[in-house]
Amino acid sequence: MRKPLVTLLLGAVLLAGCGTTADPPATPQSPPPAGAVAWRPCTGLTGADGRTQAPSPDVECGTIKVPLDHDRPGGEQLDLALIRVRATGDRLGSLVFNFGGPGASGVDTLALAARAFASLGTRYDLVSFDPRGVDRSAGVRCGGQVDKLLEAEATDGGDRLAAEFAAACAKDSGKLLPHVGTVSAAKDLDLLRAALGEPRLNYFGMSYGTHLGAVYATLHPRNVGRFVLDGAFDPTVTFEEQAVAQATGFRHAFEAFAASCVAQGCDLGADPAAVERTVEGLLDRLKKRPLGVGDRELDFPRAQLAVITPLYAKATWPMLEQAAAAAVDGDGTALLALADSYTGRRPDGTYSTMMTSLRAVNCADTDERPTAADTARINERIRKIFPILAADGAPAGICAHWPVPGDDAAKHVDATGSAPIVVIGGKGDPATPYPWAVALTEQLRTGVLVTYEGEGHGAYLSGSACVLRTVDAYLLKGETPAAGTSCPA
Repeated sequence: MRKPLVTLLLGAVLLAGCGTTADPPATPQSPPPAGAVAWRPCTGLTGADGRTQAPSPDVECGTIKVPLDHDRPGGEQLDLALIRVRATGDRLGSLVFNFGGPGASGVDTLALAARAFASLGTRYDLVSFDPRGVDRSAGVRCGGQVDKLLEAEATDGGDRLAAEFAAACAKDSGKLLPHVGTVSAAKDLDLLRAALGEPRLNYFGMSYGTHLGAVYATLHPRNVGRFVLDGAFDPTVTFEEQAVAQATGFRHAFEAFAASCVAQGCDLGADPAAVERTVEGLLDRLKKRPLGVGDRELDFPRAQLAVITPLYAKATWPMLEQAAAAAVDGDGTALLALADSYTGRRPDGTYSTMMTSLRAVNCADTDERPTAADTARINERIRKIFPILAADGAPAGICAHWPVPGDDAAKHVDATGSAPIVVIGGKGDPATPYPWAVALTEQLRTGVLVTYEGEGHGAYLSGSACVLRTVDAYLLKGETPAAGTSCPA
């Protein structure tokens, strides 16, 4: 379960990606020449509310060509969509962001969130991109069946719907599906580095972006510049291990939310247990009788996503109280809006490729194909840990029906030979639990762990002055944090 950290924090999210060998890629690449990007004014940017936004004058967009298949660099090409916010001061170079997902649009997110990185923008051109298979970069299309996907993953009898969804993906994007994995995206990242004219890649990855960065550092250790991986993912965990770890993480996050809510006078209950009963009762009722919201409905799958979404960041906890309390009183508008922010639904009823791209990358990055029996067993484990997160039924996962095989290459990371890589793990991170940051630091060999003692998915945008100071000193001055650095909540 992933959601772009910046979109959650500024706009208001479950399994991710994966790793390779420590050597540079054996397949030849033909990097674009320095300065190859033809920058121009941006058009068609999407804001946090899903509506078109007008970009600032200092925001520019462009594209570069990358091979569909990196084993055939001279074959069919894809356009990789880029965005840049020029440095406001004495320029150090470019800092490339991936905000998570997999499947998040870096183009839209950076346009929305550039101000949150203003201190870094004094010295760097802030750059992001839609990875291959995402939105403007040949986004994975699946026949407009996101609604069917939600039903398939949350309700009984979903196997047929899951199979239909996978078949629609094959029909609309079959040529692309074998080539959307993280290894291919990491090779694109090195072409982007070359196109920007940078001898080394300076990079800030969040959530799934930590995995993409780790795979890049594995493939191209000598091209690693200043790297920050915030909200770190352990690529070695299995599907079941991910699900159990995240259920435990969201259980903790909900308990922390409930305690905070009660301490301030909570509309959902007089004590934390009552808050949980209220939310569980609401979801149970929606399984039987969805709430009408205009010409739409707030049903169980969407309400479940809406409840989970604000748990990603402490700053959005009040949204959960207000939206859930309104739904208990019969108004599902706010919860439906939270669900729409998770799924990438726009006001006109269309969707971004967030949900479809996420499934495509996840299935490409693993050879696991859980059956209905596997998911039923895992779902029962989740139900015992955190019932709010459990599905209403347990169809086989989407990957069980996926039309192309997966590859475990992205699960093996080792950045031996790279510059130091700063890895940040939060003790209260529900989506990428702290032990994953410890594990990734060890796997990289060149990782330096920074621990954040607070709540929320990701630390740089949490409001922690300590984290901000530590990361900025590294990226702006090259001051690598001391081993064992810890920041209070």
